[in-house]
Amino acid sequence: MAVKEFIVAIELGSSKMTGIAGQKNLDGSITVLAVVKESSSSFIRKGVVYNIDKTAQCLTSIVKRLENQLKSRITTVYVGVGGQSLRSVRNVIVKDIPADTIITQEMVIELMDANRDMQYADQEILDAAVQEYRVDTQYQTDPVGIQATRLEGNFLNILQRKAFYKSLNSCFEAAGIPVAEMYLAPLALADSVLTELERRSGCALVDIGADTTTVSVYSKNILRHLAVIPLGSNNITKDIATLKMEETDAEKMKLKYASAYTDNNDIDNTLKYSIDADRQVESRVFVEIVEARMEEIIENVWYQIPSEYYDKLLGGIILTGGGSNMKDIEKAFQNHTHIDKIRIAKFVTQTINSHNEDIKSHNGMMNTVLGLLAKGEMNCSGGELTNDIFSQDEKPSATDIRQPARQAVEMPSGAVRTEAEKLRAEEEARKKKEEEERIAREKAEAEAAEAARIRRENSKWTKFKKGAMKFVKGMVDEEDE
Repeated sequence: MAVKEFIVAIELGSSKMTGIAGQKNLDGSITVLAVVKESSSSFIRKGVVYNIDKTAQCLTSIVKRLENQLKSRITTVYVGVGGQSLRSVRNVIVKDIPADTIITQEMVIELMDANRDMQYADQEILDAAVQEYRVDTQYQTDPVGIQATRLEGNFLNILQRKAFYKSLNSCFEAAGIPVAEMYLAPLALADSVLTELERRSGCALVDIGADTTTVSVYSKNILRHLAVIPLGSNNITKDIATLKMEETDAEKMKLKYASAYTDNNDIDNTLKYSIDADRQVESRVFVEIVEARMEEIIENVWYQIPSEYYDKLLGGIILTGGGSNMKDIEKAFQNHTHIDKIRIAKFVTQTINSHNEDIKSHNGMMNTVLGLLAKGEMNCSGGELTNDIFSQDEKPSATDIRQPARQAVEMPSGAVRTEAEKLRAEEEARKKKEEEERIAREKAEAEAAEAARIRRENSKWTKFKKGAMKFVKGMVDEEDE
């Protein structure tokens, strides 16, 4: 029987592309209806699309497999944006206002728009997180209604290379799959694995993926920093493979023997790990290789945390992703960061109902795609799937999903405009500007005409003519008498 209502989310990972469909229940829980995974290592590197055609083919395959499981057509999907080049940049916009002016919502929106209009070389602003507003000399989270002479907005702009942003949009366009919403994957993940106390008291969320590690820093419930490190658990596998073995064998050895931290006294110099029936590797050599790469990853993570938050991470460091499953990883982070409070987020905070083994394993590898699924609100179902090719309607184009384009202030936190929506917004902004210019031009012309009329009336010649006409009229009146 076809499922009539569901939400579909897709995560484009460096090793796997994952598609998931689920329903939101009245009690707030989510029931997962279908999960599909396909290898993506040949066309997605470090979370970025490098082959549009192959990515589009994989997307098409995932959607078709989901449709077959759901017995229903999929008309739109939710997508996560992440990967290499994703980073945050602070920006300040200042607005001088007349003395003792009461700040309005329109003034705040002007600041937000001015920030969104910032240009960065080869970079696209995907989202902007408001840090705080400075009203004269005081910092406020909501300045509306306060009397001041100066308003300053502090923003954290999330950037990605324009080429990567366009490639991601092009994949879905090539596959003919409309996008209901794009979300910043790290923010969707944070919303699903962090507690409110952690975000408020200050914490660092570290998502250790296959090719990248994403660092998100929160304080006072606000995102303060975001960075993607081009290192992940696959780098450990490749290092192990230098011991003259295939990467598939190296991956097996990593999963079986690797530990992020091993006390020197616990290393047995006589112990050897088996690669296969004929080959072995010394345990000390293996330990040193794994720990060296893990240390590099941790040091890069710590380097990405702004120094002003070193002593403000009262919520500690929260680890998630497939790489967080390595043995004694908490001890390794404690040794290098000197932060004692380390938590591994094995699963999302939402209640998830599922029979899928990947989800039931609670190993952190499904957290991002589940976070994206939780963000979904639009029904992605397009009706029952049939084998009659003549009865299937065409899927709507991406531009049909939402009209008109939303303004920046209307975007949910972490939401990213699709390319189609961005173009619509630019077109609407152009039309609005042209209309404003037309109105201003007509007003200026009317004012100029009025000024000319007044000048004519006040000219000496006009006054003379009026006086002459008045004199003649007086003479006529006298004759009539």
